[in-house]
Amino acid sequence: MKGIFDTRAGSGYDDEIVERYHFPNRYLAAARRSIGDWIIYREPQRGGGRAGYVATAFVIRIEPDPLRNDHSYAFVERFLPFDSIVPLRRGASFFEKQLDSVADRSKIGAALQGRSVRSITDDEFAAIVLDGLQSTLAPGNATKLGLETGTVGDDAADFLYAPPNEQRRRVVQMLLNRKLRDANFRRQVCEAYNDTCAVTGLRIINGGGKSEVQAAHIWAVKDGGPDVVQNGIALSSTVHWLFDRHLISLTDDYRLILSHNRVPESFRVLFVHHSGRIHLPGDQRCWPHPVYIAKHREAYSAA
Repeated sequence: MKGIFDTRAGSGYDDEIVERYHFPNRYLAAARRSIGDWIIYREPQRGGGRAGYVATAFVIRIEPDPLRNDHSYAFVERFLPFDSIVPLRRGASFFEKQLDSVADRSKIGAALQGRSVRSITDDEFAAIVLDGLQSTLAPGNATKLGLETGTVGDDAADFLYAPPNEQRRRVVQMLLNRKLRDANFRRQVCEAYNDTCAVTGLRIINGGGKSEVQAAHIWAVKDGGPDVVQNGIALSSTVHWLFDRHLISLTDDYRLILSHNRVPESFRVLFVHHSGRIHLPGDQRCWPHPVYIAKHREAYSAA
């Protein structure tokens, strides 16, 4: 059964929500109901949270905390952050219909205390996800995100132009669609880097408004890397090709490593004047995560 997992940075729990959720065992029964199904992460406003639903993920298993016998971990995969934070309600109605029964709207936070893990219906889940991915799924952004209508049977394009009731029915199918996940990832990364290649510093927007920079995964998805901005880097097509083939990599302080004996000579001109750190997002929270850089560098060293 689908669910809501409340989380926030600095909570004291051992959360790494891309891969695991840490919780006290008083929520164990509720958490177990979500095994083999999707959940939505929500950050409460109290304690500095962003006051809304922020991402979705798929629960694969629950294991006891080996260090605290009164806590457990829910392990997740297919984590996907929303384009923007989804508030508890749109207009007069709450996404979680059970909250509509709370007469005093100023006490919604109190009504949810002690219910950090709770179940929701398929319809509630679909409504939150579709609201959270509005930018990725907007037909007007299809060209920018590489989701143009293509050949017959293009599931990603078909979903964009489906009526709302059909989108709700197919929302789980959408969350598994690699092309749509890549579009979400591209949007995150290109916006974070202001459509600018982190290595060359070039920013090119074509006539259709589409950035020519590409979003590269640092730790490859096929090897377990997540679709999060901290696992991404904006690169021009040639630099992306070199990066994916582990002919170039990064140090922990964001400097470029170049395999001179393996990079084709015609490409080395791209790096002649490169010194110091790569170009990084203005928001430090979007910088490449050291764990993902280390994964890439391991592959670079082994190539």
